[in-house]
Amino acid sequence: MERYLTLLRDQPLLRRLSLIQLLAYFGAWFSNVAIYTLLIQMGAGATTIALVAALHFLPGVFQAPLSGVLLDRIHPKRLMIFLTLIEIICTLSLIRVDNVGMLWFLYLLVFIRMGASSFHFTVEMSLLPRILEGKALQTANEIHSMIWSLSYTLGMALSGLVVYWVGVTAAFLLDAGLFLMVLMLVFSLKIEIELSLNRTKFSTMMKEAFSYIRQNPVVYHLMILHAILGFTAFDALVALAAKHYYSQIIAVSLGIGLLNAARALGLVIGPMVLGHWINNARLGWLFLAEAGAIALWAMMIDNFYGSLIASVAVGFVTTTLWSYTYTLLQHHTHSDFYGRVIAYNDMIFLGVGAFVSLLIGYLATSGMSLAVITLILGSVFVIAAFYYEWVRRTYTFKELE
Repeated sequence: MERYLTLLRDQPLLRRLSLIQLLAYFGAWFSNVAIYTLLIQMGAGATTIALVAALHFLPGVFQAPLSGVLLDRIHPKRLMIFLTLIEIICTLSLIRVDNVGMLWFLYLLVFIRMGASSFHFTVEMSLLPRILEGKALQTANEIHSMIWSLSYTLGMALSGLVVYWVGVTAAFLLDAGLFLMVLMLVFSLKIEIELSLNRTKFSTMMKEAFSYIRQNPVVYHLMILHAILGFTAFDALVALAAKHYYSQIIAVSLGIGLLNAARALGLVIGPMVLGHWINNARLGWLFLAEAGAIALWAMMIDNFYGSLIASVAVGFVTTTLWSYTYTLLQHHTHSDFYGRVIAYNDMIFLGVGAFVSLLIGYLATSGMSLAVITLILGSVFVIAAFYYEWVRRTYTFKELE
């Protein structure tokens, strides 16, 4: 914990960005429980729930080629102001959705809102390697992932309570208020960085980035390894478990909130324990540990209290996997390509997340049990462990210093 506090004390810009992250991510997740509760109240099936979960990832896939170029050409503060305004407008507009006939409007709002949210995320992640490097960058990524996890924990848990006590509309109004606070904080940011004066055409800059990635195999292998974390996109799985298994003992909104909060508790604790331990040689073991934790959840998924315990174990490993693979990618990328490489990396990661969400809905609709679906997702991390070991033996990875 001391290394996190020391870095935040020594880096005022990182400290302010971390506060913005906390509020922005809290806001992004706060209304998720309201959205899924609204869908279940309207009688939505597994396919619809899975589609909405996928829509949380798909915007980042489609916008990445454009956003990557914008990140390398437009000052991050201007981008963050514009994106936060979009999030406020879309969140307030969700209040209008009150029947199945307006599902199309819900899909559109979720798509635009999460597009802005994922772009905001990419802006900050491409900014970090411009102000930090080495172990400091790894620590900053761990702080970022812990903030995401804390926001996820509080957002899901408190939103479940808010929706249960005062309803869906109140959750959306409170969420918009949080984004308004983010907007005021962004206006006061002082970001002193120099962007490249590259005024090459967008299409040329995209081609340059693809050529750079193709010519640096370590970069694209790290992008694939990070994207595997998209198989932890469990939102649809959690909503379906709450609907089918836990609704007899707890309100659906509370079930969704508490289960996600349990996983996020593990996400917060994990890097505090594993952050000093993890290195290039041990990363493969962490992929296997993730597979084991997901298998444990599969065995307990039909038991609410067992799922809470297993969810903590899943989250405990996930954060360190996410932050370390992300740091390795940043560490092996040339500064001229930070924006584009990070954007394309997020495109692949979000694409995998969208695919997993749709896969969960398809398999559940076809009659496969949620336990088997969970085991399938966990088995991917066993494959990832062997894949990482092959990559590490084939190419030279620079250690973080």
